[in-house]
Amino acid sequence: MPRKIAAVTGTRAEYGIIRSVLRAIQAHPGLELALIVTGMHLSREYGHTIDEILEDGFDVDAKVDMLLSSDTGASMARGVGLAVIGMADALERIEPDLLMITGDRGEMLSAAIAAAHINVPTAHLHGGEVSGTVDESIRHATTKLSHIHFAATEASAERIRRLGENPEHIFVVGAAGLDEIVAGSPPGCDEVCARLGFDPELPLVLLTQHPVTTEIEQAEQQMRTTLEALDALGYQTVIVYPNSDAGGRRMTDAIKEYRGRSWFRGYPNIGRQLYLAVMSCADVMVGNSSSGIIEAPLFGLPFVCVGTRQVGRERGSNVIEVGHDSEEIASTVRRLVEDAGFRAEHTDGISTYGDGHSGERIARLLAEIPIVPSLVQKKISY
Repeated sequence: MPRKIAAVTGTRAEYGIIRSVLRAIQAHPGLELALIVTGMHLSREYGHTIDEILEDGFDVDAKVDMLLSSDTGASMARGVGLAVIGMADALERIEPDLLMITGDRGEMLSAAIAAAHINVPTAHLHGGEVSGTVDESIRHATTKLSHIHFAATEASAERIRRLGENPEHIFVVGAAGLDEIVAGSPPGCDEVCARLGFDPELPLVLLTQHPVTTEIEQAEQQMRTTLEALDALGYQTVIVYPNSDAGGRRMTDAIKEYRGRSWFRGYPNIGRQLYLAVMSCADVMVGNSSSGIIEAPLFGLPFVCVGTRQVGRERGSNVIEVGHDSEEIASTVRRLVEDAGFRAEHTDGISTYGDGHSGERIARLLAEIPIVPSLVQKKISY
């Protein structure tokens, strides 16, 4: 019988990262995919992106509602509690051989907690990474609840080892988010700009900025500072709304105040394919999304990384860090657009996150790793 893999997806961004892995699992004769959908995917406010999952041809085996109608840290914590209950119910019904989770969000921690209590071994993607906010604590806690570790880089794998995880269960596979970039051919910029109502001959900026959960009270002003910088420049700008973390709604309200600007196109969600297409055509990316660090380098796209959300994350030469200062943001973006020499310093097209073939590696390992009592009964390795 094929080995059943229960995979959890909770956000548009993380789904785009793991889609190649999900397809590789589907294609592997020794594996069976069971998909658990939760979080922002189930919310109309955030684009109801479960529709995109279904359009991609995946069956949804379980839905776990966890978002509450609030914009606070406490509501995020309550959502984690709801998700633990829902994940336990889903896993009990699906009866998977392995659980696969990704990254550093509360829904993934919830799934790991539920799986640990019913003896389902967990495989974790993108553990061992360093970043700002509460995400780092959640990521490392999720690592300690997991049994198999698919690290994106050797440095991340070393951090997982230092957390006391079994070195035999740690694998450097690269970042799966690069797979579709390497395999695909995005539409031309004329087509992309036509869809957006923009002029392909003029500069294009992509803005994706999320709340920093340790700076919730500053979230709205941080967003306003970035918007003021881009408004002063007047460059054509695609803005993807922030995620559901505390402070996100206040940031979205600030974004909506700019809807009348001719340079502005704002979207709750534009889908992974259009997002990558915009990245391929943009002159500059601005904000604090990890996609500016992991995916953007392959497009030769400079990333003006604003604030503390990605502090410490491994990055290439495309990343320029700035503070929440509208003049600093504007001057950096302007220089990248107008100064060819400066731009060339930040467009080498090299990613530190692998070669774009992670999905196949992960599926093969999921099929081959022995599931034995010693895998589930963890021991600290030092």
